Amino acid sequence: MEEKKKIQSNVLPLIPLRDIVVFPHMIIPLFVGRDKSIRGLENALSKEKGIILATQKKPKTNDPSPEDIHEIGTAAEILQILRLSDGTVKVLVEGITRARIDSFTENSSFFEVKVAFLEKKTEISPEAEALMRSLYGLFEEYVKLSQKVPAEILMSIQNINEPGQLADTIAAHMAMKTSDKQRLLEIVSPHTRLEELYKILESEIEILQIEKKVRGRVKKQMEQSQKEYYLQEQMKAIQKELGKFNEFKSEIDELKEKIKKAKMPEDVNKKALKELKRLEMMPPMSAEGTVVRNYIDWLVDMPWELRTRDKLNIKEAEKILNEDHYGLEKVKERVLEYLAVRQLVKKIKGPILCLVGPPGVGKTSLGKSIARSTGRKFVRVSLGGVRDEAEIRGHRRTYIGALPGRVIQFIKKAGTKNPVFMLDEIDKMSMDFRGDPSAALLEVLDPEQNHAFNDHYLEVDFDLSEVMFITTANVLHTIPRPLLDRMEVLRMPGYTEEEKVSIAKLFLIPKNIKDHGLKEKMVQFSDATVRKIVRYYTKEAGVRNLEREIANICRKVAKRIAAGGMELKIVTISPRSLMKYLGVPPYRVSKKGEKSEVGLSTGLAWTEFGGEILTTEVTIMDGRGKLTLTGQLGEVMQESAQAALSYVRSKSKEMGLSKNLYQKIDIHIHVPEGAIPKDGPSAGITMATALVSALTRRPVKRDVAMTGEITLRGKILPIGGVKEKLLAAHRGEIYNIILPKENERDLKDIPANIRKVLKVSFVENMDEVLKIALVEPPLNPPKMEIGSHGVDYTPVQSSVPIN
Repeated sequence: MEEKKKIQSNVLPLIPLRDIVVFPHMIIPLFVGRDKSIRGLENALSKEKGIILATQKKPKTNDPSPEDIHEIGTAAEILQILRLSDGTVKVLVEGITRARIDSFTENSSFFEVKVAFLEKKTEISPEAEALMRSLYGLFEEYVKLSQKVPAEILMSIQNINEPGQLADTIAAHMAMKTSDKQRLLEIVSPHTRLEELYKILESEIEILQIEKKVRGRVKKQMEQSQKEYYLQEQMKAIQKELGKFNEFKSEIDELKEKIKKAKMPEDVNKKALKELKRLEMMPPMSAEGTVVRNYIDWLVDMPWELRTRDKLNIKEAEKILNEDHYGLEKVKERVLEYLAVRQLVKKIKGPILCLVGPPGVGKTSLGKSIARSTGRKFVRVSLGGVRDEAEIRGHRRTYIGALPGRVIQFIKKAGTKNPVFMLDEIDKMSMDFRGDPSAALLEVLDPEQNHAFNDHYLEVDFDLSEVMFITTANVLHTIPRPLLDRMEVLRMPGYTEEEKVSIAKLFLIPKNIKDHGLKEKMVQFSDATVRKIVRYYTKEAGVRNLEREIANICRKVAKRIAAGGMELKIVTISPRSLMKYLGVPPYRVSKKGEKSEVGLSTGLAWTEFGGEILTTEVTIMDGRGKLTLTGQLGEVMQESAQAALSYVRSKSKEMGLSKNLYQKIDIHIHVPEGAIPKDGPSAGITMATALVSALTRRPVKRDVAMTGEITLRGKILPIGGVKEKLLAAHRGEIYNIILPKENERDLKDIPANIRKVLKVSFVENMDEVLKIALVEPPLNPPKMEIGSHGVDYTPVQSSVPIN
């Protein structure tokens, strides 16, 4: 080989290389900076001999030892050398042949090695020829895929006929790992080298094809993003010219940041981003843009994951409830039970309570107290007069000025997803052509459905299952049954007189003294004074009017002090001085009659303001069997009067009344007070007793009050409002009470101090009522007859006892 002739000596300087392998027939510039290597180059130039280029095993080694250098390298000829200003040397070398380092000579100034040249001339077999052609084809494909190899290389290798030179030239121009190149350099056999290079080329082409696919995919994405970027830049330029760019852009960025921080569920987040994208494409001042912007604001402001931590200390919660409200033991117990379960269970569905009671008993304020005791936020929605379904579910966004319903509005106002949510006056809702709001509340107040409440405006599900819903109502009969079925009803009856006195002393008087700028204990109320205010100046189940009257007294005291008419001293409000502060008492207390009278019975009634004493009067006159009912009686009460009369007529014989008596008399039943409407079946036994009394001339005991529904056969049916009715009897100083037998279970709700005083008789039929209520008949009771001069009472020969 002519190339070998150029290098005659087999003892040559060695230049160690970092991260590069030089193949035979390869021309390459090298930068030499190590002193030993530079001295080796100088020696080679001075003696006109070649150099050995061998790769280091570890490229980071600065001063390699013989063990750090690969044994196989390339003998090369120096073509050109140039010294640079920084001390390094740029040298252009050409690889001549493979060489094996046999040994290192003892030379301390540079590396010098004794080598053996490995290249030998070989015959080109048909197999090698075929392999060369295949390799050329693969390399051509490689060059097309790789953008790092110039296409001119293909022209240069077409003229190479030797297998070894072809393999070395192709390997020199391929991007391979240094270890792979070194492995190829160490293969002496041209045929074996071709086969190994073929495998490497196939692997590299496969990788390049994958790279091309990835590159194409990335390019396509980049083109799309560049297109979007270009359009956005154009839009920015237009908006900038219009003077609206900065404000609009900052608003979009702000909304993006809010959406990130809102911690929305995945589906809601997608919806928000979709609407934001729409907003970006709209003109800033468009009407539709305002609608979309408001919608996104509602989405980001909702408390998707914000919740307050419950206070689970039961003793502390009980203390707070007792501080704020007197009595109401059942409701307080229910709240404490919820907290107890909450301690044991990590997640529990929020309870849905319905507080039912007359006005002024503290239903609304109790909701605030429950929120304070549980550590939750409190929101209140008044449903009185609401008649539109959209008030609950919201309007769809297609309407101008659309908004979410009140439920979503107030959840946003609370700022947490687990507030105490009060739906006030749920019994005052109505319906019209716009829908039924009570039907919309069915989903809100159903624990099985409200975890995915869908407001018409938001159009995404919101979880209401952690909300503690509390509804309030004065009566239950106006609430639709399906809605009532979803709520746990807790009754809050009116306060007793003693409870009102306690509430006034513990809460109302200190509060009003403070509110009117008076000092503590400057105004003193005795128990008798408060009791007189309760009895004669208020008529209610709650304490609202009681508070107004106390405030009235405090205002008058404050006025006198401000006018200088009083020195700053203790003012005691006595029962006698009440008229000076509050004027003439507007109410009187219904009490038992002064004496037992014929045809006058005392009943007990329930009203929204508590219990009342209701008297029933019966008068009998000449007539033709007409029954007159007065006193603004409702249909049910009129039917009760008819039933009572029918019962009495069916018992005429037992009562000693003549058979045709009812055809010649008129009966007038009157229930004072006439201006007040009355209804209900519970006055049945009261009217029947008054009828029997008037017909038999037996007086009704003045110290007996009664309530109960009567049937045509004289059976006594249970009634409601027992607690309020018994409290009214106690207030009117009537202590003998007649109740239906089935109402015996209701006595447990009566305060113990009142239960001790009352004597309650439980009855099952009308005979028992008459036996208790009517005065014992004389030995010879008169018999009623109808003569020419009207109603006449004549003695009968035998008495018929009424049992």
